[in-house]
Amino acid sequence: MSSDVHSSVKRDPTIVENGLTPVRQLRYLPAVGSPYGVEVLDFAALRAMDTHRRRVLLQRPDFHVFALISSGTGTHEADFHSHRLTPGSALWIRPGMVHRWSDIDACDGPLVLFRPGFLSGFTAAEATAPVCWHLDRQRLSLALLAAEHLGREHDAASTTPRLASPALLSHLLAALILRALPDAPASADAVRAGDRHTEVFRDYRAAVEAHFSEWHHVADYARALGYDVRTITRATRAAAGIGAKAFLDQRILLEAKRLLAHTDLPVTGCARRLGFRDVANFTTFFRRQADLPPAAWRAAYGTARPAH
Repeated sequence: MSSDVHSSVKRDPTIVENGLTPVRQLRYLPAVGSPYGVEVLDFAALRAMDTHRRRVLLQRPDFHVFALISSGTGTHEADFHSHRLTPGSALWIRPGMVHRWSDIDACDGPLVLFRPGFLSGFTAAEATAPVCWHLDRQRLSLALLAAEHLGREHDAASTTPRLASPALLSHLLAALILRALPDAPASADAVRAGDRHTEVFRDYRAAVEAHFSEWHHVADYARALGYDVRTITRATRAAAGIGAKAFLDQRILLEAKRLLAHTDLPVTGCARRLGFRDVANFTTFFRRQADLPPAAWRAAYGTARPAH
């Protein structure tokens, strides 16, 4: 069992080929007896396994972490935003997110680690849920029961292989997250609209994640996916509340901020990494989206050694 962060990850210190970065890449590895794509632990176990307090350093997992705070307070940082954790807080760290547990010494509650694709089903609410939100006492109690059920089934699968059911674990995970999601139940009309748009948005979101550093126009995705631009735009607006181009630009901008803040790649290198033809186009894009030039963002948020 690794003591780096927890039993299911290993450390790969190289995130970008060029430049020094303090961000640790965490890759999912099944814990012994847990080859199902999901693992259930708690904050106490995290602290016990992380005796060197590496959790306070910036890290970038390739898996999901879903956590509930049942008691205590703490602080978490994710992609340039700080979140105060209190009883009732729910936290969802997605793959690729740069984050750190800056203060969780007093926190208790379950943490669920799972691979991309393990969560059964898909809804717009899951895709657009914030990183951190708060549950009232009743919803927290129900969510903790759902987490306990998932944990018991996970333990049973780990100790008694004949009882193992990845499908059951996947559905219990989905039930936990659906119970904890912050959005109120949708109306019947919204559900029907979601049914029409969910598949299109799911395909678009996956394609953006795979190709945002190559394709900067919605038409590129429309051709690849076999939808027209208007269909993708309507589906994205219904699911995410913004148009397809804005959704794509936000994803490119987020990666640009990560590269500028956490690596010492020169601005020209960041531009090339993100598929811009020249640094002027990248600077114009970044200034328009972030209201300041790339160098100013790096000066304000940078954690890596400045490039020379």
